[in-house]
Amino acid sequence: MPFYVYLLASRRHGTLYLGVTNDLIRRVYEHKSCNIPGFTARYEIDRLVWFEVYDDPSGAIAREKQLKKWRRDWKIRLIEEQNPEWHDLYPALCR
Repeated sequence: MPFYVYLLASRRHGTLYLGVTNDLIRRVYEHKSCNIPGFTARYEIDRLVWFEVYDDPSGAIAREKQLKKWRRDWKIRLIEEQNPEWHDLYPALCR
């Protein structure tokens, strides 16, 4: 079963949210639908702008902890290396 570390954004260079999950499509859908109250619903953070895939949960959790310590500009650079236009990657996952 794959595990994912992902970054959501409210808009280009907007508020960021970092998470880990074993079901990326379901989890991003939950953020988009605002069914679960919290940070992403409050700040309308629902654009999937970056993710990585891991084979085991410990690797994904370790990467999430590493990224949480990163400065904001490092995270922005990480996003822009793979997604310079900050497109929402979610629709492509759902095909």
